[in-house]
Amino acid sequence: MTLKEKCPILQFADLGDERGKLVVIEGGQAIPFDIKRVFYIYDSDSTVVRGQHANKESEFVLINVAGKSKVRITDGREEYIVELNKPMMGVYLPKMIWKDMYDFSSDSVLLVLASTHYDGKEYIRNYDEYLEIMGVNND
Repeated sequence: MTLKEKCPILQFADLGDERGKLVVIEGGQAIPFDIKRVFYIYDSDSTVVRGQHANKESEFVLINVAGKSKVRITDGREEYIVELNKPMMGVYLPKMIWKDMYDFSSDSVLLVLASTHYDGKEYIRNYDEYLEIMGVNND
C-alpha cells in the first residue's frame, strides 16, 4: 500500500444552500475513527513549521477550515505533500506517520481531529528515532 493510499484525502459533503455553507463531519462515518480530541492551529505564518512528530497511538484528520496550509507526510520511505485549501477536504493520518504542517496563510485555521486524548508519551519527536523505529536506514 502506498503512502497516498494510507493517508487519503477526504472529501466532505457541502450541505449549504442560499443561506451559506454547511459541512458536517461525523466520527466513525466521514472520519474513520471516533473523535476523542479536537484542536486547531491559527495565527501561524508562512515561516512556522508545526507538527514535526509521529504518534504511536493517535490517528488524525487535518482540515483547513479557513485559509490554507501544507502538510508534508512521510513514513521514512515515501513522502508527499498535501495542500489543504478547502474547508470540505481533509487528510487522514494513521498511526506512525510523520507530519510537518507549514506554509500557513495569514488567515489559516487548521482544525485537527484526533482519535485519542492527549498523551505526550506516545509522541515521537526525533526524526532519526522515528526512522530507526520504522526500520529505515538514514544513511
